[in-house]
Amino acid sequence: MNIILLGPPGAGKGTQARFLVDERDMIQLSTGDMLREAKDSGTDMGKVVAEVMAKGDLVTDEIVIGLIREKLQGDKKGGFIFDGFPRTLAQADALAELLSDCGETLDAVIEMQVDDAALVDRITARSTCSECGEVYNDNTKPIPADGVCTNCGKKAEFKRRSDDNADSLKQRLMEYYKKTSPLLGYYYAKGQLRSVDGLGEMAEVKAAIAGVLDA
Repeated sequence: MNIILLGPPGAGKGTQARFLVDERDMIQLSTGDMLREAKDSGTDMGKVVAEVMAKGDLVTDEIVIGLIREKLQGDKKGGFIFDGFPRTLAQADALAELLSDCGETLDAVIEMQVDDAALVDRITARSTCSECGEVYNDNTKPIPADGVCTNCGKKAEFKRRSDDNADSLKQRLMEYYKKTSPLLGYYYAKGQLRSVDGLGEMAEVKAAIAGVLDA
């Protein structure tokens, strides 16, 4: 099964992707992770990525599609979760063509719906474990008093992202709506779009996504 998780910054896509990796043996294809992995790999594609990133240039869609192609041709396990790609209609078309070339299908596009004001409140209160990236929230999941991460079990430093502030987040939301929200209409027209409430408790969102995948 291959799916796309769509939603604005802070909607919880990464958290829900980890649940799917752990419980359904799926493979999360995060654009950022793939680029970092390729840069350090020493492969021909990795050298191209390293050179582009060293110059400070933007990585082209062709490079990202090439990295995804390599993943699709490897171990498929329980299928793939596309996280952070596609972001534009051109990328959606390119991904559809790639999946067809590789004999794969896109089974669902899950939109994690959020309320902007509630999302700003959530994000400005979050911190992450410096060891494993586990997310905490001042209101709903406070940092443990003993400083030991409940996920990795290590005493860690808990950091806030420098752009996790109201002004920066509103700018990121505007960028998301401008570039990525057209994908909702694109996948709705294809009959692939499903929506869940992204602001529920983690377990509730997880159950809603499971309901989509099991339907």
